[in-house]
Amino acid sequence: MASSSLPSTAPAPSAPPPGGATAFDTLSSLLHSRYSCRAYQPEPLQRATIEQILATAQRTASWCNAQPWQVHVASGATLARLREAFTQALPAAPPTPDLPWPREYRGVYQERRRECGWGLYEALGIAKGDREASARQAAQNFTMFGAPHVAIVTSDEALGTYGAVDCGAYVAHFMLAAHSLGVGSIAQAALASYPAVLREVLGIGEDRTIVCGISFGMADLAHPANHFRTTRADVADSVVWRD
Repeated sequence: MASSSLPSTAPAPSAPPPGGATAFDTLSSLLHSRYSCRAYQPEPLQRATIEQILATAQRTASWCNAQPWQVHVASGATLARLREAFTQALPAAPPTPDLPWPREYRGVYQERRRECGWGLYEALGIAKGDREASARQAAQNFTMFGAPHVAIVTSDEALGTYGAVDCGAYVAHFMLAAHSLGVGSIAQAALASYPAVLREVLGIGEDRTIVCGISFGMADLAHPANHFRTTRADVADSVVWRD
C-alpha cells in the first residue's frame, strides 16, 4: 500500500513519567485526588501558571474541532467589582440562567445530590434543617469562596447544546490541569444564574451563552470545607454491556 502524501501531524510518543509510573497512572491519580475547593488563600497565582492551565485545557476535544469556549478570567480589581455586583443583584433579581436548570433531580440523582449537600454541611458543622446557615454557605458561591481568580466559560450562542457539551469537557480539563499544578478549583453553575451581572462587569456579549464559572487559586487546606469528599458510583451502576 502506498504511503499517504500528507505529512503526519501526530506528536511523537512522550517518554514515560519518572519512577515507572505510566500516563494512565498519572491521569488516574489526578482524577482520584481532585476535589471541589471551597476555600482559598487570597494570594493570586503567577500569570504563567494560569497560562499553563489555559494552554493545556485548550487541547480539549470538541465537535468538528469548533473549540467554542471563550473564557473571561477575572482577578484583582475586576474580581472585586464582580463580587460587589453580585452582592447588589442577588436580593433584587431572580436567577435567569442562559442554560435552563435541570427540570428535577429524581431517584438516584436526587440521592447523590442530597448526600453531597449533607456531607458538606456536616464538614462545616451545619445541622440538617438549619436553613439560615445553609443559605449563608450557598451565598459563598458569589464570593467565589474567596478565590483570587475566576474563569467565566461561555459558548457561541448558535451552537446550542453541542457548544455547552464541548464547554463541559473544557471545564473538566481546566480543573485537571489546575490540580496537576497544585491549584485548587471548583466549577460553579451558580455564577451563571445571573448572566446580566457577568455581562455588565466583564463585557460579555449577547452572542455568548454563559455556561458556568470556575473559581481557582491555592487551596486553604486548613478550612473544613476542603476536608469533605464526594463519593462515586460503581462502574456497574453507569455502564450497560451489550456483547
